[in-house]
Amino acid sequence: MNASPILLASPNCWLQPNVALSNFTSYRVGGEAQWYVEPRSSDDLSAIFEWWQTQDISLTLLGAGSNLLISDRGLPGLVLSTRYLRHSSIDFETAQITAGAGEPLPKLAWRAAKRGWRGLEWAVGIPGTVGGAVVMNAGAHKGCVADSLLKAVVLSPDGRIETLTAEDLKYSYRTSALQGDRRLVLEATFQLQPGFTQQEVMADTTHNLHHRKNTQPYDRPSCGSVFRNPKPYAAGWLIEQLGLKGYAIGDAEVSQRHANFIINRGQAKAEDILGLIRYVQEQVNHHWSLLLEPEVKILGKFEVV
Repeated sequence: MNASPILLASPNCWLQPNVALSNFTSYRVGGEAQWYVEPRSSDDLSAIFEWWQTQDISLTLLGAGSNLLISDRGLPGLVLSTRYLRHSSIDFETAQITAGAGEPLPKLAWRAAKRGWRGLEWAVGIPGTVGGAVVMNAGAHKGCVADSLLKAVVLSPDGRIETLTAEDLKYSYRTSALQGDRRLVLEATFQLQPGFTQQEVMADTTHNLHHRKNTQPYDRPSCGSVFRNPKPYAAGWLIEQLGLKGYAIGDAEVSQRHANFIINRGQAKAEDILGLIRYVQEQVNHHWSLLLEPEVKILGKFEVV
């Protein structure tokens, strides 16, 4: 496609054609977006949606790119990244934190810990943003978004703004009513628990971070946990019992450190990673009669079924 960048609203709001998405995913794979944009304000968002509604193209929302596997063929239509929708505020009287969709989760976890407020200790090692976490009910260390989310403000493609409660979002394990939805999370408010000392909450938050760094392969590109845990089992344990640690397709490898991680050893293609996901699913289903459900969101067209 021969196209030129389009200035939509503020001096920073450019629609860019043919942008490599590998630069915006934690896997460091993925082809080009037909159009890519990074809004920084509500005016930017209004202009983007106004333009998008005049086009007969799809819309894909992208946060930190930490829970995504994007096809080597890229994505058609418009890819809208929320990574610059950043702001946060603290209500000291109510122990509430409000943050924009692009705010990194670890940043919020540390802010809460420094106040001696509990509720976000689990989030310190998650390399995602508030928007993506709200959509997928991100969680770790027996905690998740649903435990503390008070409300989320979302924007529909038609420009309608809604405020949704955790009940409205119909949260369950690693999913919500926004999964597969085109509504965009603008910000979220978390209700935290005051009354603890800074030392207590900081210690627990630090412990969680050290545990994740010591047990998970953060030295290589990955998407985090690939599969949801098929309770009462842990996906990583099922995979490890089959001796699949270290199994590779191309440069995609089941991590030696944690079997529920598939890492990019350097030159992996998205096709390699999806092929390895499917292979692990087949092996676990064959030996355990359990179908592992991917936690990672798979976008675009692949040759692997």
